[in-house]
Amino acid sequence: MEYTDQVNIENKRKLRAMLSDMPKFCSDYFRYLDTRNTSTRTQLAYAYDLRLFFQFVRQNNPVYGKMTMRELPISMLDEITPTDVEEYLSYLSFYENTEGTEKTNGEKGKSRKLSALRTMYKYFFNKEFITTNAPAMIETPKKHKDNIIHLDKDEVSDLIQAAEQGSDLTKKQQTFHEKTKYRDTAILTLLLGTGIRVSELVGLDVKDVNFKHNSIRIIRKGGNESTVYYGDEVSAALMEYLELERDSIAEKAAPEHGDALFLSLKYTRLTTRAIEKLVKKYSSAASINKKITPHKLRSTYGTNLYKETGDIYLVADALGHKSVETTRQHYAATDDERRRLAGKFSGSIFHQE
Repeated sequence: MEYTDQVNIENKRKLRAMLSDMPKFCSDYFRYLDTRNTSTRTQLAYAYDLRLFFQFVRQNNPVYGKMTMRELPISMLDEITPTDVEEYLSYLSFYENTEGTEKTNGEKGKSRKLSALRTMYKYFFNKEFITTNAPAMIETPKKHKDNIIHLDKDEVSDLIQAAEQGSDLTKKQQTFHEKTKYRDTAILTLLLGTGIRVSELVGLDVKDVNFKHNSIRIIRKGGNESTVYYGDEVSAALMEYLELERDSIAEKAAPEHGDALFLSLKYTRLTTRAIEKLVKKYSSAASINKKITPHKLRSTYGTNLYKETGDIYLVADALGHKSVETTRQHYAATDDERRRLAGKFSGSIFHQE
């Protein structure tokens, strides 16, 4: 079974468990999302966000507070006012979840949760199960553009060197490093050299690597298959890992993990969380004074590709963005740099040699 199929099955299992503790009418909505081929990951995220909304309603309405989550009627949606939605968004700034853990949401978190609410309301409104649509009357929280954090060439070199040599790691980390240095170097080089998502990386199997064409087959977010090409540096790092390290781990792996390209010392497929820790460990060892995550390595690739080519459509395609506007928004700062260079260049017309 493909890794992505395994993930989808696990997500569906989690979703069914969550729906058993949500209002009964939610089942209709999630069946609709399934017919629209909405990814299981997105459905699960919607379920978490909507459950939080229903918990908020029960906490703040004495009538619904006496009901279980399953008993909440669909008529409740018609009773929600725009003011109620605004209060909910304010509540999201800081609250405690059911386990008593403090949670916060910024602009992005609030926007995503409002989007989940709007999508559900739109479905029931269009089906004429409800007659009002309060979330549609609320403006999306204003998002401030964040500067793109990426590594410069020296930082890239320092990061790879830290993985290759294990310099400045703790003694405990160095013990593990001797067993995983080729794997870790290959992972960092692949992320920096292709810009693939960490979820795409952990889903790779050995058969997905084609050394003849310097390419990998990946499953993009949303389930589409794509071929991504890489350079000689990535090829060399992958080859070293496969020849010098992977086989000794793979021979002890369970059948369901044996095909995975990147394996842990527990003989299982590496997880996204493990990759995040790996990136954090080596960026710290390399003394990089930036908060580096796998996504920042993806940004590094995208920024460099755009600087080299100036082709926003190529960058969008390479990164697997469905819309070029998504890419344009992310790399607006880089675009501004290019315009500044154009301004400096235009000044040369007034200075003759």
